[in-house]
Amino acid sequence: MKRKRGSIALDRLKSWFSHLPIKTRITIVTSTIIIVAILSGSVLLIINIYEALEVEQGNRVLSIARTVAQLETIKQNVGDEEEGWKQIQPIAERIRLATDVDYVIIFDMNRIRYSHPIEANIGTLFQGGDEAPSLGQHEYKSLAKGVQGIAVRAFVPIFDTEGFEQIGVVVVGTVLPTFQQLILEHKYDFMISLALGVIVGLFGALLLTNSIKKQLLDLEPVEIARLLEERESLINSIGEGIIAIDREQKVKVLNPHAARILGVSQEVIGCSIERVIPHSKLPDILKTTKPQFHQMMVLNKTIVMTNRLPIIVKGKIVGAVATFQDRTEMIHLAEELTGIRKFSDALRAQNHEYMNKLHTIAGLIQLKRYDDALELIYSYTEDQEELTRFLMKHIKSYNINGLILGKISHAKESGVKLIVDRQSHVPYIPEYLKVQDLILIIGNLLENAIDATVMKNQEEKCVYLKMGYEEGKLVIAVMDNGVGISKHLKEKIFTTGFTTKGAKGQGIGLALIQQYITAYNGDIKVKSKEGKGTTFVVSIPINKVEIR
Repeated sequence: MKRKRGSIALDRLKSWFSHLPIKTRITIVTSTIIIVAILSGSVLLIINIYEALEVEQGNRVLSIARTVAQLETIKQNVGDEEEGWKQIQPIAERIRLATDVDYVIIFDMNRIRYSHPIEANIGTLFQGGDEAPSLGQHEYKSLAKGVQGIAVRAFVPIFDTEGFEQIGVVVVGTVLPTFQQLILEHKYDFMISLALGVIVGLFGALLLTNSIKKQLLDLEPVEIARLLEERESLINSIGEGIIAIDREQKVKVLNPHAARILGVSQEVIGCSIERVIPHSKLPDILKTTKPQFHQMMVLNKTIVMTNRLPIIVKGKIVGAVATFQDRTEMIHLAEELTGIRKFSDALRAQNHEYMNKLHTIAGLIQLKRYDDALELIYSYTEDQEELTRFLMKHIKSYNINGLILGKISHAKESGVKLIVDRQSHVPYIPEYLKVQDLILIIGNLLENAIDATVMKNQEEKCVYLKMGYEEGKLVIAVMDNGVGISKHLKEKIFTTGFTTKGAKGQGIGLALIQQYITAYNGDIKVKSKEGKGTTFVVSIPINKVEIR
C-alpha cells in the first residue's frame, strides 16, 4: 500500500512539473543541480580535509614522539618503577600542553606507565592493544577509537643512552575532529558558497531560459510537440510525395506517399539523398537557390511531375524540398493540355457544321430537288464514315481516335484541313507505353500545328498526321504549312514557360512532350523553315520495356 501511495505521489509530482512553464522548470532543475553539486562538493571537501588532517596529525605526533624519545631525562628514568615517574610525568605534561596533543604516555618494556594525563593511571599497565610492534623496536602510527572519538597515535621506541637496548616506548596521541565538528567549523564557508552558487545558478538559468525561449520562438515544449504532431499529420495526409534535405544533403522529411512511390521505408531519413534518389537534382537547388517547377522525371519506374524549391530561413538557405505527383495528376494535366477538355468545343463546332448542312438539305427538299439532297447527304456522311472506319481499323486506341476526330472538327472550324495519312498503322500499344502520354504528345503537336497554320494568311491551310511503327520504334510525324519557326527561336521551343502565342500560351506543352519522350528513351526532331511550315518527328522505342 505504501509503495502504491508513493508511486501515485510521484506521478502527481511528475504531472505537476510537466505543466510548469519551461522557464520555471529550467530554473528549478538548474538550482537543484547546483545545490546538489555544492553539497556533494562540500562532502568531498570535508572528506579530503579529514584525510589530510589525519596525515598531518599523524606526522605531527610522530615527530613529537621522536623528540620525547631522545630526551636524556626520559632515557635515564625509564625502568625506575619507584622514582622514575616523578621525573618523567612533569616533562610529558609540559610537552603535551605545549604541543596541544591529548596525551603523551611513556611505558617501559613491561608496559608500566611512567606518564599519563590522568596521574591515577601512572604505574598501571598500558593496554592499547596495538603496542606490540613498538616493543619490537618499530615506530609507527595507528588509529584508535576511544571515548572522545578516533585518535591518531604514534609509537616510538626508547633506547638506552648507548642506543643499543630498547628500554621503553613513547606514545603520543591526539583525537581527530568528527565530520560534524568539521562541518560546524566550516559552516559559514559552506553557507556562503551555497548562497553564491544558488545566486549564480539562478542568474545563469534566467539567461539560459531566455536564450532557449528566443530560439523556440517563445513556445513551450508542449506547444512545440503539438506543432510537430500537426506538421507530421499534415505532411502524411498530403496526396503528394514530399522529400526534403538539409545543407548536408541528408534526407530530413519523407512522407508515406513519397516512400510508396520511391519504394523505400521511413528508415532512409538521415541518409544521403543520392542513396534514396540516384542522380537527384535536389542538391542543385542548394547551389542555385532557384526553384524548378513542372519537371518530369521517373522515380522507381513511375513517371512523376515534380517541383523543387529552396528552404530559406532568415535569408539563409537551410535545405531544399521536392514535391511530386504520380500518374493521376499527370493524366489530369495531360487532358488539360491536349485539348480533351476542348472536345465540347469540337462537338459544338461539329453541331454548327451539321446545322448548316441540314439547312442546305432542307432548302433542297423545299425546292423539290430530292436527288440533289440525297447526293449531298451521301457526300457529307461518306467522308466522315470512311475516316472513322479507317481509324477504328488501323489505330487500336479509342482515346487516340477520339482525340484525332475532335482535332479534325476543331481544325475544320478554324479553317484548317487536318489530314491523316492512310499509311498510318498502330495495331497495338505496348503495355509500358501509357495511352495518356501519347494523347499528350499527339494532342500538343496537333494543337500547335493548327495554331501555327491559322496564323498564316493563305487559302490552303493543312496539317498532316502520320503514325506507325518503323524499325522497332513508334514514329509520330506532324507537319503543317504554317508560319514556321525562326532559327533563333528554334532552340527555345522546348524551354518551360517559352511560348510564341502571347497571353494565350502557357509554354508548357512542348517542354512536357520532350520530358515524356526522354523518359521513354525516345527523341524528337524538328525541321522548320520560317514562312513555309514545321515538321515534328517523334520516335519512341517499343522493344524496351524498361523506362528510365
